[in-house]
Amino acid sequence: MPEIRPYRAADRAAVYDICVRTADAGDDARGKFSDDDLWGDLFAGPYTHLEPDLAFVVEDGGEAVGYVVGTADTATFVKRYPAEWVPLITDRYPEPPPPPRTAEQDMVSLHYWPERMLVPGLDGFPAHLHIDLLPPYQGQGLGRRLINRFTEAVPAPGVHVAMLTANVRARAFYDRLGFEVLPVPDPGVLTYLGLRINPGPAR
Repeated sequence: MPEIRPYRAADRAAVYDICVRTADAGDDARGKFSDDDLWGDLFAGPYTHLEPDLAFVVEDGGEAVGYVVGTADTATFVKRYPAEWVPLITDRYPEPPPPPRTAEQDMVSLHYWPERMLVPGLDGFPAHLHIDLLPPYQGQGLGRRLINRFTEAVPAPGVHVAMLTANVRARAFYDRLGFEVLPVPDPGVLTYLGLRINPGPAR
């Protein structure tokens, strides 16, 4: 039976594999770019490196089949990113030229623009997360358990997610968990959702 446990360094390959196999609005993105690890290096690796205590996996048969990663404080995470993560990946992902660029260069450029995570309208939701489950493990309540494990560990009043609006399955999942749309100006292709987790003492 699948169990949820803290992330371990030995889970890295499995987490990266899950990331790319769910990266295309929930579908498989393998082969979309020249290096499949680009997805994990953007949306999983920085979190397991900078915030390992907030990384959890679903394990089944000794292998990670799902995960949640995130940060308790997005502003602090953004400050740490260029100093503590970018030096680890610069050799593989040199900073791309200014636009116009290829789709892959646009993705690589995100490494050099962590400030993109500092979005107006997210007051009260300083934490953010990324969650992914392989398709055979979706719809079994494991996603809810992962979110609960994360929020129990996060000392923040609220958490937000930035999801592709086109990913209707993910939106239905977050709606069931009580996430609400946040009033972000000009969100583009993304929808920002928030969940209050530590509202503080009642007055």
